[in-house]
Amino acid sequence: MTYLAPRQGLFAIILLVSFCLQTLLLVISTDQQLSKSRALKGEQMVAQLIDEARLSLENKDRVSLSVIANRYTSEQDVTRILIKDNNDDILVPVGNAPMQQGDTIRQIATKGDAVIGSVALTLKDISKGEIIAMQWPFVIGMLLLHLLLWLIYGYLARPTKEQINAISRDISELHREQFRQLDQRGSERDYDRSSYEDDRRAADVEVTQSTVDNTTTADASAAVRTLNIHGAVNSYIREHQGATSADADTRTDTEHDSDISAGIKDDVDATSKAESAHHTENKPSETSHNQNIGKVAHGSAHLSATRTFDSVRVQIVFHDEFNMLERLAPAQRLPYLALCTQLLNQATTELLKQPLLLGVSVINEPSFDDKGASVLLKADNSHAKVALAGVMLGKLYLMLNKIIHDKHIELSRFALPAKAGVSDDAQSEAMMHLLHGIGKKEQMLILLPNAGLKQISHHVQVQSIMRPTTVYERECAIFDGGNDAMIQRLADVRNAVLMVDNQEASYS
Repeated sequence: MTYLAPRQGLFAIILLVSFCLQTLLLVISTDQQLSKSRALKGEQMVAQLIDEARLSLENKDRVSLSVIANRYTSEQDVTRILIKDNNDDILVPVGNAPMQQGDTIRQIATKGDAVIGSVALTLKDISKGEIIAMQWPFVIGMLLLHLLLWLIYGYLARPTKEQINAISRDISELHREQFRQLDQRGSERDYDRSSYEDDRRAADVEVTQSTVDNTTTADASAAVRTLNIHGAVNSYIREHQGATSADADTRTDTEHDSDISAGIKDDVDATSKAESAHHTENKPSETSHNQNIGKVAHGSAHLSATRTFDSVRVQIVFHDEFNMLERLAPAQRLPYLALCTQLLNQATTELLKQPLLLGVSVINEPSFDDKGASVLLKADNSHAKVALAGVMLGKLYLMLNKIIHDKHIELSRFALPAKAGVSDDAQSEAMMHLLHGIGKKEQMLILLPNAGLKQISHHVQVQSIMRPTTVYERECAIFDGGNDAMIQRLADVRNAVLMVDNQEASYS
């Protein structure tokens, strides 16, 4: 691409001003020179006219004076000649343009010491247009010279490739510094938010632990009393094992069972009364604790490591800390979302062509909106590695988005980093909460049962979340890298996608 010289329009204005000033100076200097030469010429003509007309002027011969004056008015510069006698009466007024302005030269005609009359000669003014017409070679030459200077400046002052590259590097560095400052501010904000959440969770854990301790103490007391009751029953039975008659044994056993049941009932009633008095004081706390236990048990049931699955959902969201996407104008937001959708669909198509992922198919048609996009993959048979396909698709899109993001930032255009989550379809909602809660930029979270983790164990490495606070966070894993074969396969697919979609960064 050919770039214009810097401020070439301003330089053209300067040259135009220079041309006008030079033309003005030319006109002024030429006018002064012509005025001086015409003044000398007029004085000579007046003196010569007086010499020729002295006799006729003395005799006041109007005819002779008219003939002499007409001969001088034939000159181009002379517009009027006025001859007067010694009494200042007009003898001969000659001229074809008496209303024209000009310089007038007056001189008195004498004969010896006597004044015999006077002569006034008016010279025509030279207009500025006539001067420019007279000097047209010089004016046209100056115009061509200034035009040539403008063309030479436009050619010689164009920025070189080295200068363009240096400017591009400076602009890119400026944009990276701005985004680095924004990321640093966002990290500080996340740190303050996480500190607040940790303090709140610690307080909740202390309250829950206190409730559990109180409940455990009450349950232990009840268990001790129950053990004492069972011990007394066993002792009572052993003491009466010596009965010999079957009928007596039957009667005795029946009576004993009744007595035992009555005793157990009394002890249980007493225990229930004592526990209900204790539970009345801590009823709100125990109710809340029971609800929490129910929620944990429900979540644990859904997060069973041996649960079956035949579909995997890959969820991709933008890492938009400052809500920049919703503030973007639709004319820019919609083309950007369309570009992301095109990349995701192309990546899915190219990835599922891999022989390693034979038997995996796409259920939905993903598309990006302000909340992100979701791809549902299904295993068509028991040998299909749908979990591995989901992990590879999430990593592939993060690789593509990284390239697109860096290119858009280099071109000073809008783009956002992304983060991905891979889970079985039953845990898609929980994965979305994890992405918004603990997901970081360019990171992929994995929430799969043991069968899914076994599929990906030979190809990728994962790590657990540090200091988990919920059941889902404890079961969730973070993508920590892949083996050389998988990374090379993803790089080949990425290159294939970029070669097909060669206009991924040209949106407006």
